[in-house]
Amino acid sequence: MISLLSKWFIPNRDNTSDPAVRRAYGQLCGIVGIVLNILLFLGKFIAGRVSGSIAITADAFNNLSDAGSSVVTLLGFRLGGLKPDRNHPFGHGRFEYISGLVVSALILLMGVELARSSFQKIFHPTEVEVNGLAVTVLLVSIAVKLYMTFYNRVIGKKINSAAMAATGVDSFSDTMATLAVLVAMAVSHFTHLMIDGWVGMLVAVFILVSAWKAALETLNPLLGQAPAPELVEHIRELVMAHGQVCGIHDLVVHDYGPGRMMISLHAEVPSDGNILEMHDVIDGIEMELEEELGCEAVIHMDPIVTNDTETIKMRDRVVELVQEVEADATIHDFRMVTGPTHTNLIFDVSVPFGGGKSEAAIEEEIRTRVRLLPGNYYAVVRVEHAYIDV
Repeated sequence: MISLLSKWFIPNRDNTSDPAVRRAYGQLCGIVGIVLNILLFLGKFIAGRVSGSIAITADAFNNLSDAGSSVVTLLGFRLGGLKPDRNHPFGHGRFEYISGLVVSALILLMGVELARSSFQKIFHPTEVEVNGLAVTVLLVSIAVKLYMTFYNRVIGKKINSAAMAATGVDSFSDTMATLAVLVAMAVSHFTHLMIDGWVGMLVAVFILVSAWKAALETLNPLLGQAPAPELVEHIRELVMAHGQVCGIHDLVVHDYGPGRMMISLHAEVPSDGNILEMHDVIDGIEMELEEELGCEAVIHMDPIVTNDTETIKMRDRVVELVQEVEADATIHDFRMVTGPTHTNLIFDVSVPFGGGKSEAAIEEEIRTRVRLLPGNYYAVVRVEHAYIDV
């Protein structure tokens, strides 16, 4: 159905890099979700009242909350599609992450409410009447929710939407919840065991766990998560494909919402190169990154010595020394400044997060080891944590 509707209502539907196309997909899926969830709520509410099942009634209100979640997702896509303005020059794309977080919060709320109702039913059980209406409604609900899980996951992956991914998790949780209710009705019918409340509690736990996972997936981009290793490697390969670039460091990826990414990095270039030619190369790389990844890129040029044997030899020795201190560390911006009494080795060190040593301890150990090198060397070193895995 979504595929058919997208053909009718989304022009150029395969161009998912276009913000207008992404927004159209999000709005279409949101509207379909609202309609389907309201229909499921009405059917389950009636079936729950007729059968006297707290699990079915709770599942009905779970679908009503899903309709509300679809409204939130719809608003998230609409607000996220607003153009940049004076107060928000990077756009409003993070509204989509916020809407995904709100959806997760609503799922958590319904899980808590279902757990409360189920807890009461465990201590005050009542017989559940099994009838054709209830069974039919539950079977239809399972089929519909499986379909909603499928299209939310497929479209969410297609347009890289955290909000739709959360909605897909919610739909699958509903499928499992409804299946559990159906199993409980069957057990009650054939064994006369009143397990309606226990099944409702199991469903509540499943919903709470799924909601927590979905919340983390939408919260991480808001907090500023590290970029995917595949993206980092793609950027590195694209930049290093230019022979004038000797290395890159201080790569930072800023995520302002799907399709709104900014990249900044430092590119090392030969210090004896023509500065105008180097600048032209860097400009070309920035444009290439924009065309390839749909982002804005800012590259800082770092000149390094590439034609002095002594400097290169000393740099290699310092790399070995630094990695003896911290195995996964890298160095950049290395230069030697020779004076009348000693030589300063000036460089920066990048270390990954999670190491056992502090930055100050690493700096001190590096300085000590450099002083032990043959000759009169002093390390002027700054240790920093890398924004990506080095």
